[in-house]
Amino acid sequence: MNWLGPASAAMLAVVSLPLLNQASSDDAPRPVDLIELQRDHYNRMTVPVTIDKHGPFNFMIDTGAQATVLSRDLADRLALSDRESATLVAMASTRTIETAFVPNLRLGSRQFDIQTAPLVDRANIGSADGVLGLDSLQDQRVLLDFDKQKIAVADAKKLGGNKGYEIVINARRKLGQLIVTNAHFDGVSVAVIIDTGAQASIGNTELMRRLRGHAAGPVQMTDINGVQVGGQVRIARNIRIGHATFSNVPMTFVDTPIFEQLGFGNKPAMVLGMNELRLFRRVAIDFKQKKILFDMPKNAVW
Repeated sequence: MNWLGPASAAMLAVVSLPLLNQASSDDAPRPVDLIELQRDHYNRMTVPVTIDKHGPFNFMIDTGAQATVLSRDLADRLALSDRESATLVAMASTRTIETAFVPNLRLGSRQFDIQTAPLVDRANIGSADGVLGLDSLQDQRVLLDFDKQKIAVADAKKLGGNKGYEIVINARRKLGQLIVTNAHFDGVSVAVIIDTGAQASIGNTELMRRLRGHAAGPVQMTDINGVQVGGQVRIARNIRIGHATFSNVPMTFVDTPIFEQLGFGNKPAMVLGMNELRLFRRVAIDFKQKKILFDMPKNAVW
């Protein structure tokens, strides 16, 4: 079985796992889960998670990863012995890794059994204990409230619907991810993936090819397997997503097969990372309704 690895640090990757990887132990209606946010070394969102009544552990929220991932260190501490081999395809490398069955993973009031969680080095996921991927978030709305430093996970109705959001953008689903196609990068039409696991915004080489101007300079990134890859950075004068406008955004361009796996090998595409998402008061990612909602700051241009 081949997988694509999740985002870590300034790298891009996604996990291509079946979205039925999880099994909720209780299908009863749940209240809204409000969870205190923390920040990891790379300024991304982490939340407390328990596993089979152990913990809490520090997990990153990654809307760009198809599967939940554990650090190998945590899996060893929990003595998760039901392991199998798999191939992890990351941004710069392909490696044989282990997977493990993770029983009774609890996020707020929600509890899941993760059937096959890839195990990776803790240092390659921003020193977090693990990554919560789309298999833990499907059919839910994830509300990132930067003003209150809270995250809420529930259906859209319980989170107040679309009230209070200035911008509501329709998206389409690809490998479980939500992709926005109504976007432009310095006048070039581009597909945008909202990725809470990526620190920086990342573009593919096809987008770079269609842009005018020169890169600002080289950069090195490390993928989920710990392998480095080189890229080029340039400053976007203007990125427009729906009615939201970003100015002077640093963008790293990387030659990676990840975009090709999502169907954007020869089409301009980019990932919008946490550095830009934090400019909003709130961001809601609704996987069931396939919508991205933005609550603009008071001084925003839109």
